Amino acid sequence: MTFVSQTTSWKRRVPLHGINVALVIFLVLYAAIAIIQPNYLEAGLFMNFLRRAAPLAILACGQLYVILTGGFDLSMGAIVTLVVLAASMLIGGDPDVTWAVIGGLYAMGAVIGLFNGMIVTFLKVPSIIATLGTSLLVTGAALAWSGGAPRGDLPDNFRDAGRLVLRDVPVFGTLPLAVIILIIVIALVWWSVHAAVYGKRLLALGDNPRAAQLAGVPVSAMRISAFVLSAIAAVTAGILVGGFSGVSVNAGKGLELQAIAACVIGGAQLLGGRGTVWGAVFGALSLFALFTLLNLLGLPQALRDSVQGIILIAAVGASVWRHRRSN
Repeated sequence: MTFVSQTTSWKRRVPLHGINVALVIFLVLYAAIAIIQPNYLEAGLFMNFLRRAAPLAILACGQLYVILTGGFDLSMGAIVTLVVLAASMLIGGDPDVTWAVIGGLYAMGAVIGLFNGMIVTFLKVPSIIATLGTSLLVTGAALAWSGGAPRGDLPDNFRDAGRLVLRDVPVFGTLPLAVIILIIVIALVWWSVHAAVYGKRLLALGDNPRAAQLAGVPVSAMRISAFVLSAIAAVTAGILVGGFSGVSVNAGKGLELQAIAACVIGGAQLLGGRGTVWGAVFGALSLFALFTLLNLLGLPQALRDSVQGIILIAAVGASVWRHRRSN
């Protein structure tokens, strides 16, 4: 009887839910990549992997704000596409207007996020419907503006965000600018979610909106701000995507679902009230590692899309299962 009691006590002190599952998944997948391509263990290729994964990780950080409140933002991919197309047409290859256009892009993203937040907060439209409508609206507007084809040009000082690599960096050897931007975004999001009062209010709102309101949390303002921050993250990711891949009318296609899947893989609860920044980041890295592995295996695009759907379903199922166990 004493042995059983001690074993039970040890299990309680070392709970399984304390393990970052997304980190374990990422390490396993990256190990599989390294087995197929051993040069992925080199610092330079690992930095290049992080550079290409940075947009998805930033999107996951932005999506986390909304998920913590119990909602979804399905407009992130459309915002990425809008940013890439709008930047190419507004800049038109003129590097002198790049920074002014980037400021305008962030203002545009904030307006879209504000629109999403107000629709959800004041009209009581479910976020999945409201942001799906916004996604269709933004995508249609972007395609109509561009004529349905890439137009304009992105100058080097815009594309540097996605492809500039610093050389002769101690320890790492090379350090992409996109990785530096990713680190800054992670630090800011981590501070706002885990170290500031703002994050505690988000968690309270997602856990029980009525109780949060009675406790003095400005529910409407918090929900709207979550959508605004999500849209701003999408603008940042769009700038990196444009810098890395150039102009495309499909630049953001499917990224919103990948961001949601990354958050859920990282342990975020779809009903709100639970989630961590590191979980979202490692969830995004896990997804990108899986896509890289499938590419190395030479699987066709159709099969890769099917695998992505399976992952999304499995991630949602795991989230529901964790929620039931916690209750």
